[in-house]
Amino acid sequence: MLQITFYTRKDCKLCDQAVEHLEALQEDFPHKITFVDIDEEDDLKEAYQEKIPVLVVGPFTLEAPFDRKKMRVTLGAAQDSSAGKQKYEGEKYRKQQERKQHLSTGDRISYWFSRNYLKALNGFIFLYVGLPFLAPILMNAGLTGMARPIYSIYGAACHQLAFRSWFLFGEQEAYPRLAAGVEGLTTYGDATGLSEENLWEARNYIGNEQLGYKVAFCERDVAIWGAMLLFGLIYAYSKRRIPPLPWYVWFIIGIGPIGLDGFSQLLSQLPNFSLWEYRESTPFLRTLTGGIFGFTTAWFGFPLVEETMLETRTSLAAKIARLKKTNPA
Repeated sequence: MLQITFYTRKDCKLCDQAVEHLEALQEDFPHKITFVDIDEEDDLKEAYQEKIPVLVVGPFTLEAPFDRKKMRVTLGAAQDSSAGKQKYEGEKYRKQQERKQHLSTGDRISYWFSRNYLKALNGFIFLYVGLPFLAPILMNAGLTGMARPIYSIYGAACHQLAFRSWFLFGEQEAYPRLAAGVEGLTTYGDATGLSEENLWEARNYIGNEQLGYKVAFCERDVAIWGAMLLFGLIYAYSKRRIPPLPWYVWFIIGIGPIGLDGFSQLLSQLPNFSLWEYRESTPFLRTLTGGIFGFTTAWFGFPLVEETMLETRTSLAAKIARLKKTNPA
C-alpha cells in the first residue's frame, strides 16, 4: 500500500478536489493518506503556501495545479518504484522505510541547525572579526601575554602589515606608507623610524603607547568580514527573503574593484621588475573595495546556503509533522 503525505490547509477547494481524485484512484492504487495542515508548521507554511495541495508519495512530489491524470501517473510511478526497490534492494529498502518512521538524533540535530544556521554563522563572523580588535585592547591594558596569541593566530590568515592596518589608542587611526600619498597622516616610516620596505618588520610591529596598537586584521580584511556581518544581519532581519546576487554582478561589482586595487598595487611593487609606476593603495580604497567584496560575497552566498537549509528544514519539518499525525502519542 502506498503511503501518501497530503499537505493542505483549511478552506482549500483544490485540496478537496484532490481528495476526490484520490478516492476515485483508491481501487487501482491502494493507499493511505496522512493529512498535514501547513498552517500548523511555520517551515511548511513557508515552503508550500503557494503550492498546495502538495502530495508526496515515495520519491515523488506533486504540486498544484494537477488533475486526476497526473495523479494517476504519479501514483503509478510510485507503485512501480516501491515494487522495484522491494525486489532488488530487499533488506536495505526495508530499513530505509523503518527509518522514515522514527525521528533520529541526527534528524533532530540537522533540523535544529537548518533553523539556526544563520545565527551560528553571524555569531562566528562576529567573533572572527571582533577578536582582532580585542588584541590592541589587551595590549593597551598591559595584557601582552593574552594579546600576542591573537596576533599569532590571525597572522596565519592575514599579512598584518602595520602600514596597512588600523591602530587603536594612538595618535592616528592608521600610518600609511609615504607612497600612498594620504594627506594629514604621519607616514609609517616617520612615525616608527622603520624602513617602509622591510615587510617582516612591518608585519611584526604591533605598536606602542604613543602610536597605539594595531588591529590583528589588516584594513581590507576588517572591511571584508565586517561587511559580511552587516549583510548577515540584514539578511536575518529580512527573514532570509533576499534573493541571491547574480554571479556576474558579484564578479563585476564585488571582485572587480578589489582585484583592480590589489593587483595593480602588487604588480607595481614586484622586486626588480614592475609593470607600471610604483603604487600604494590607501586605507580608504582598501576599506571601500574590501567592504564591497565582503557585502556582495555574502549577498551571493548566504541565499544559496539558505536554499540548501530550506530543503533540509522542509523535509524534516514534513517528517516531524507526519510522525505527529501517525504517532500522536
